[in-house]
Amino acid sequence: SSQCSTGPVQCCTSTETAGSAAGAALLGLLGIVVQDVTALIGLGCSGINVAGGGTCSSQTVCCQDNAVGGLISIGCIPVTL
Repeated sequence: SSQCSTGPVQCCTSTETAGSAAGAALLGLLGIVVQDVTALIGLGCSGINVAGGGTCSSQTVCCQDNAVGGLISIGCIPVTL
């Protein structure tokens, strides 16, 4: 399906945990506090039209918060198309 329970399926260029050096640095620069350091964040995300045959050559995920302007998405779970 093209929808997750939390919003549309996203295609991200990469994923990091919030507690990783890269994840923590990016969240810190943006002033975002994430309580769970094991939470997966997606970087460089955009929507993908799964129903229309869309593909993703990187990381396909469902995220709880896609509201950071496409730069990052927070609370992601990998999905397999």
